[in-house]
Amino acid sequence: MIKKVIFLCTGNYYRSRFSEYFFNNLASKKGVKWEADSRGLNVRTESGNVGAISSEVIKALESLGIQIDSASLREPMQVEKTDLESATHIVAVDEVAHRPLIESQFPEWVDKIEYWLVKDLDENPDEPPLLQLQNNILLLLEKLD
Repeated sequence: MIKKVIFLCTGNYYRSRFSEYFFNNLASKKGVKWEADSRGLNVRTESGNVGAISSEVIKALESLGIQIDSASLREPMQVEKTDLESATHIVAVDEVAHRPLIESQFPEWVDKIEYWLVKDLDENPDEPPLLQLQNNILLLLEKLD
């Protein structure tokens, strides 16, 4: 049986989407019986995000040899309780920003989620968030069974 990890970020456009694709690529290569999906905690049309996924994410994935099938791209999606219930493991990529959103939307899930400390692109230019995510995902894959 395939287990599911879900990555949560704010807009389901940059960090969580990168995590989903990067995780799935690595899991496939390693033969791990896990798959990733992603959702946002505050998906808003007025956010300024253009398109289904950040062009920076597409470039970063391509530089890693990971191709995205444009036909499989979807728009950012707001997390629902059923998404959390269907996941075996849940990661919120930025505890400072995401814990309060989870507390307000899904208080019963606050302590069932793994929190990372990966800031958005414009919040910490000295530490590239996609590199942080790669490192965290490598560690996550080591501990998942």
